[in-house]
Amino acid sequence: MSQISRRAVVKAAACLALAATAFTSAHAETTLERAKKDGYIRVGFANEAPFGFATPDGKLTGEAPEVAKAVLAKMGIKQVDGVLTEFGSLIPGLKAGRFDIIAAGMFITPKRCAEINFSEPSYGIGEAMLVTKGNPKGVKDFSTFKDNADLKLAVMAGAVEGGFAKDAGVAAGQLVTLPDQSSLVAAVQSGRADAAALTALSIAEMAKKADGVESTKPFGEVAGKSVKGHGGFGFRKEDTDLQEAFNAELKKFIGSPEHIALVEPLGFGKDYLPNKTTAQLCKGE
Repeated sequence: MSQISRRAVVKAAACLALAATAFTSAHAETTLERAKKDGYIRVGFANEAPFGFATPDGKLTGEAPEVAKAVLAKMGIKQVDGVLTEFGSLIPGLKAGRFDIIAAGMFITPKRCAEINFSEPSYGIGEAMLVTKGNPKGVKDFSTFKDNADLKLAVMAGAVEGGFAKDAGVAAGQLVTLPDQSSLVAAVQSGRADAAALTALSIAEMAKKADGVESTKPFGEVAGKSVKGHGGFGFRKEDTDLQEAFNAELKKFIGSPEHIALVEPLGFGKDYLPNKTTAQLCKGE
């Protein structure tokens, strides 16, 4: 073989190798493809009943995990593994690959939309406050704290209530920021906080399970603006095929008899169906 022909063969082989590498890179397995192949997917949750939590025997349940399991099953993904994460660490955990979907009832907000993608919402709900039995401080909503600088309000790290308090004019020094529901309850029970703010369903669930506390009447406005939150499922920006496939099944599922029967035992139902789209929520509408 001549020197020229040898070089041609080597060059051709190199080109083929580069083409094969480019093809493999261009067709790298997506999260959806991997999940369908393996038959399971990981979801992050924050142990916040009734949105997403683990039962004493370790079962993953709550509105978001149950809806996710139903939707994913329709996509051919039968097994859903939960990864317990503090609420404020859910988005970093998703982006870091600790799990593939956030299934924690997370509110869809413009700030969060800038970091991750969301499904269409699966529910819409207002706010309430956890107070000691009899509500001795007369707590009504965030305005109660704006009007009385001596009162302390407990909020959960990473949740929207801290922002609601700021919008209502509550001083930063009045806020007690805590990591989870149990610490919010303990703060109210011990007197460390005069109330704790969360969604109405979460507060109702906390009041039902804890001694010496109760829920205020739910409310839907803060500083003249609607605070009815809409929760959805979070996805990494690059996982568009997973998000789109999930959305396609979710849209058919939400509001169906199967969906209502699934979530009613968890305190949701026809009164908690969403009335906004993710596009509207990401724009802050």
